[in-house]
Formats: sequence, structure tokens, C-alpha cells
Amino acid sequence: MKARLGGEEGKHKFVLKTPKGTRDYGPKQMAIRERVFIAIITCFKRHGAEVIDTPVFELKDFDIAGQFDPMIPDAECLKIVHEILSDLQLGDFLIKVNDRRILDGMFAVCGVPDSKFRTICSSVDKLDKMPWEEVRSEMVGEKGLSPEAADRIGEYVQLHGGMDLIEQLLQDPKLSQNKLAKEGLGDMKLLFEYLTLFGIAGKVSFDLSLARGLDYYTGVIYEAVLLQQENDHGEESVSVGSVAGGGRYDGLVGMFDPKGRKVPCVGVSIGIERIFSILEQRLEASEEKIRTTETQVLVASAQKKLLEERLKLISELWDAGIKAEVLYKKNPKLLNQLQYCEDTGIPLVAIVGEQELKDGVVKLRVVATREEVNIRRESLVEEIRRRTSQL
Repeated sequence: MKARLGGEEGKHKFVLKTPKGTRDYGPKQMAIRERVFIAIITCFKRHGAEVIDTPVFELKDFDIAGQFDPMIPDAECLKIVHEILSDLQLGDFLIKVNDRRILDGMFAVCGVPDSKFRTICSSVDKLDKMPWEEVRSEMVGEKGLSPEAADRIGEYVQLHGGMDLIEQLLQDPKLSQNKLAKEGLGDMKLLFEYLTLFGIAGKVSFDLSLARGLDYYTGVIYEAVLLQQENDHGEESVSVGSVAGGGRYDGLVGMFDPKGRKVPCVGVSIGIERIFSILEQRLEASEEKIRTTETQVLVASAQKKLLEERLKLISELWDAGIKAEVLYKKNPKLLNQLQYCEDTGIPLVAIVGEQELKDGVVKLRVVATREEVNIRRESLVEEIRRRTSQL
């Protein structure tokens, strides 16, 4: 459904209404949302995704299911996250990675009882919000872990790095003797080799504090966070929030299969609402104008009594597939028509006047530069297409 809103000097807006049961957004919010959705869907399709629709708006699901060689699909998921966050220009970001097998192996060699693996894992997951001393206190005071085991965990979970750290841990006398940890570290090394080939290893950090508390993860886990400089001197970057996450969940699909067949899966979810919020706040802070329509040209007139000529011209443009507008007023002032383009971000104005009609031309004005050129009427569509393709 669409509603038209009128205003002074014939200004108008078509507002697309969402179905009942969902929240309505203003034109600027919708423009931001459309930009984000296009960036995400374009990236997913670039990587061969088939799109399925779900009723959940907050996250946008990319999943690779099937039996494949280790770490190739996992690396592609991280590449997708990198592409989306780069395309959206959200600022500096970091993708943290870990592996549930490394975590479980670490807990085992540190002396954590099997029954406490998950509850200790949930404590470790708080390290992005709490200092180690508070997390250690929770482990010991609230969850009954021995101080010695907590201290051993602390030696590992404060480590982060890249291939050098992986090599270091592969030589660790305790972790290297644990089957799960060794498997996880071997795959992590392979993952970083692929990330290097993809050219994104510099934006990925192997972080032993990353736990992601969901039990269904079985292997690699990851989370993308936005960063900001801690002070004006830019000495240290700190996380300001997660915008994407995911991992390998080889056992989850089989739980819903009547025959219990195992289907290896790895996937990533993008935090849509979080990204929307960040972009909206940034827009408000910068007072930057954002286009809420895709209109390519406004059909305007330079003198009175030219409404019929404007309507004839805009009909020609619409029939040719050009996105065009005209003010709903018989004799709008040219200045008001030009100001409307400035306010709404319409890049071109096609002006008809008495002299232009006699000469068989249309005056095409570039709003940003105020450059004006006369274009033969039969060449106008082609010229508009050429100029808008360069914007």
C-alpha cells in the first residue's frame, strides 16, 4: 500500500507502508535499511547463495551445509563478513575466531571437571565486557572452580594473535597432548592459511577468550566487533559491540532429521538491527543528507502555463524507464523546483521553457555543479542514463 503526502509548492512523497504486524519506519530509516539489505544480499549472492525468506528481521542467515574439505567453507564465511562490513563502511573492525574443541581441550588440561565445562565457558564469554579478575572471581566464588584451575585458564584466555600464536600453542606441552585441542589447533592453522590467501588475515584475530555460549557449536566460532580508538592519540583500539557472529554446528541439523542424519554446517549471521542503529546514530551526528528516493530527474518548467508540456515530457521519461518526478502544481516557481532537488538529492533537472520548445531541446541541469546544457529532445533519455550511470 502507498500513501501520498502533499506539501507546499506541490512537493510530494510516496510512502511505502509495511504490512501490519511490523514496525513502520520513516523514509530516512528505510533508505538506510535498504542500503544495508542490498549490501548483504548482494554479497551473499556473489558467493553463490540461494535466498530463502524468514520472518526474522534482526539477523540475516548465510549457511553452508554439506560434507566438504576442512576449513574451506569456514574461511569463506569469514570472507563474507569482511566484505559486508567493508562495503557498509562502518569503521574499523576485527573478526575474532576460536574453536570449541580448543576451549574444551583447554578446560580439560586446566583441571575443569566435565560437568562444569559449559558454565565455565559462559564465564569466559564475558571477558569482552568484564576484566579477568571479575571473571575469575565468578568462576571461583559462584561456580565452585578451584583457584588453581581458574589461574591456569587465565594463562590461556588472555592470549590473542595470529599464526604465531597457533604455532606456539601447537607446541604447548599440555594442549598438544589433548586430542580435541590438537584437532582444533590444526584446523585453526589451516583456516589462517586460507584467510591469508583471501587477503583478510590482518583483520582476523585468534582469541582464546571467545566462547559464544551456545551449546550447538562444534568447531570454529567467530564474532565480528567494531572498534574505536580509546583516546585522541589512537594508542589502543577497543571494541564497541558485536555486529556479526557464527560458527560450525555439525550436530544441529541432525537433531531435526527423523533419521538423525548428520549434516555438517557452518554459518554466519549479520546483526541487522545493530548495524541499522549504528548507521542512524552516525547520520544524526554528522547531519549528512541521505537520499530517500531513487529519482534520477525532476521535470521542471521555467515559465508559467507549461504544465501540459511537463506532463508530456515526464510521460516520455517514465515510458523509457527513467525514474522521474514532477511537482504537483500548475505554475511552480523555477527556484522552488531547483530547491526541491537540492533538498531531496535529485541529481538532474530537465527544464522545459518556451525557447526550448521552439528549438526542440530540453535544458538539462546538473544540480550539484549547476551546469546546464541543451539536449535534443530525442537524445534526452540516453543522456540522462549516461549521466546517472556516472553518479
